[in-house]
Amino acid sequence: MESKIEVLSTVKIQYSSDLYKIVDALNRTLKQKDLMFGLALDKADQSKAIFTIYRT
Repeated sequence: MESKIEVLSTVKIQYSSDLYKIVDALNRTLKQKDLMFGLALDKADQSKAIFTIYRT
């Protein structure tokens, strides 16, 4: 069984310690719509976060 994950959008935003709460809520709410959300610190600038939307 092959799982294909497609990146729909990526945006760099100012990091905030509460961003993970938004990503968690989106993942819990929209997983039935085959959407997944990711958050990672920018390796070059730790004050920025990279928010990504995926279709699974």
